[in-house]
Amino acid sequence: MPTYSYACTACGHRFDAVQSFSDSALTECPECQGRLRKEYGSIGVTFNGSGFYRTDSRAGSGVSASAGASSKSESSAKPAPASAPASGS
Repeated sequence: MPTYSYACTACGHRFDAVQSFSDSALTECPECQGRLRKEYGSIGVTFNGSGFYRTDSRAGSGVSASAGASSKSESSAKPAPASAPASGS
């Protein structure tokens, strides 16, 4: 369940409350019975791991974009094979 932060507009008391998504917002300060407002801050989500790429969701793609680019540059650096002499007789 998410934790919401509240602040009283009258006395400035701040506190956190664990509530369900379906619960209604708190309106009365537990200290002075003044009016509460919900505070919004940064979200508590972190993405851990090696990273997320555009090609991660594609099926059948065995080569990542960076690996494909490096193999192209390596293949373009090699000299072209000599063409076979044509037999004109």
